[in-house]
Amino acid sequence: MKKTTPEDPKRRVLKDVFGFDDFRPGQADVMEALLSGRHVLAVMPTGAGKSLCYQVPALVLGGLAIVVSPLVALMQDQVAALRLAGVAADTINSSIDREANIAAWRRVASGQTRLLYLAPERLMTERMLDALARLDVRLIAIDEAHCISQWGPAFRPEYEDLSRLRGIFPKVPIIAVTATADESTRSDIEARLFAERVETLVLGFDRPNIKLAIESKQDSKRQLLRFIERHPGRSGIIYCLSRKKTEEMAAFLEKNGVRALAYHAGMSKEARDANQNSFMTLSGVVMVATIAFGMGIDKPDVAYVFHTDMPGSLEAYYQEIGRAGRDGREAEAHMLFGLGDIRMRRLFIDDENASEEHKRRSHRRLDTLIGYCETAQCRRQVLLGYFGEEAEPCGNCDNCLDQAPRADGGAEARIILAAMAETGERFGAGHVIDVLLGHETEKVQARGHQRLASFGSGVAHKKDFWLSLIRQLVANGFLAPDPNGHGGLAIAEKGHALRRGEMPFRYRVEVRSRALRKMRGQEALASAEGLDASLLAALKALRLRLAKERQVPAYVVFSDRTLIDMAERCPRDLDAFAEVNGVGAAKLKEFGPIFLEAINAHR
Repeated sequence: MKKTTPEDPKRRVLKDVFGFDDFRPGQADVMEALLSGRHVLAVMPTGAGKSLCYQVPALVLGGLAIVVSPLVALMQDQVAALRLAGVAADTINSSIDREANIAAWRRVASGQTRLLYLAPERLMTERMLDALARLDVRLIAIDEAHCISQWGPAFRPEYEDLSRLRGIFPKVPIIAVTATADESTRSDIEARLFAERVETLVLGFDRPNIKLAIESKQDSKRQLLRFIERHPGRSGIIYCLSRKKTEEMAAFLEKNGVRALAYHAGMSKEARDANQNSFMTLSGVVMVATIAFGMGIDKPDVAYVFHTDMPGSLEAYYQEIGRAGRDGREAEAHMLFGLGDIRMRRLFIDDENASEEHKRRSHRRLDTLIGYCETAQCRRQVLLGYFGEEAEPCGNCDNCLDQAPRADGGAEARIILAAMAETGERFGAGHVIDVLLGHETEKVQARGHQRLASFGSGVAHKKDFWLSLIRQLVANGFLAPDPNGHGGLAIAEKGHALRRGEMPFRYRVEVRSRALRKMRGQEALASAEGLDASLLAALKALRLRLAKERQVPAYVVFSDRTLIDMAERCPRDLDAFAEVNGVGAAKLKEFGPIFLEAINAHR
């Protein structure tokens, strides 16, 4: 029933198994490198289809592919999705009973299984490695590879241990994929996992349809409610720092007429699964969650992501806001930012069971995020610049829309730059500010910095002012953090130009008492033109029933994108149904007649 597919093996798998006509940007390049036997580090934006980058080559290469994933729920969802697509996939993990794990291993050992999903802790045991070394392993994929660098060996030591894989399987190509890796993290992964012998492919990070905004935190509940009232009937994700706050915010929204569900690691698996299914299946549901919610979630019509508390880094922020607007329509990323958030995040880092080096890097990442929050420059420029991309002012963030008061900070910036130059460009913000304020600390006296011309040159302003200015100079590329994460700052080329008076510098003025800013732009977006909303609702209800029968999340049966395409096309027979985006051969056979019956009944 399928049309003739191209001769290119990876395109044939893409169409016949997964039901897609073409690759997304970057996917084909990643697959070609793997199929040529090269190791690959693929850094791709959220929603770019990272999983297909290793699933398609795995099926083209044959044999067994091992996929390393940090979350049991994510593994199980991917295995369920692959099975529904007709792919022999298995996972062996601690949440499955012993008999099921034994049965899965027998399928792996007999050569039936094509993709085996394992947590790093399960994979990196001598028993598992010895057993896998005797099998026909053709590909190894490491998902969420930033965990190798950012989570730290004290948290998931087996992630760092994955570096042994290239020696145990010397002829097997390894792919590491992530959406969130700055230059430092990429270098870390290249060194630890691949000993620098890897082809790194970095796709563009820009998601121009997401409006970016930061707001001073005053009354977070009321600020959240007022924001949601501008998006009536739309789905959104609200991120909170603690489990308790998650429950409180969800209850508050429910009390105020918003359909809100909670999600955090302290809930039972059944409760989490039920809430996730409702969020993925129904429209207009708001998920209030900790960062336990998100990995692997692909709901296209999320209209906004709202942070009631500051995330831990720009990488985390980028990954979390990337869950909005995957359908390509206008979406918003809104964050509340307050001094209490900074204190809490500092405590989290200091209390980590990690090395001092890892803590220094975490503090530096936090400083970069604070600079992003405080900047008066285009937020998209700062965000993309952090990942090594240049961009023009976007016109789609609060700063571009001129909602933040700004002032000329050229004179103050040159005071900072002079102090940095005199102290040797090797100290962090704290020491530079001590010099500016004329504080004769032990560190200042030990280095003789009380005798510098810049000592005491900044007494006209308080410490918080100088700290904010330094963060904004870092965020805007005038100062460069120490790439080794030791906390020092150096003057970048833009900084030298600013010091010579060749460049301006305008800084963001924080006015804590000002009322809530109103975002510009349209209110709730209309649904797809010409789409039969009642048919789409019927298809979603059918999908939910089929998912419950199979005990899988609803989106594993068909994604929202596929249902929307189905409702727009209204196929009349299996040949037409086969052309729906996301319908592969196995799903065509299993679900085609059922959905056609529903479409014809509706017609």
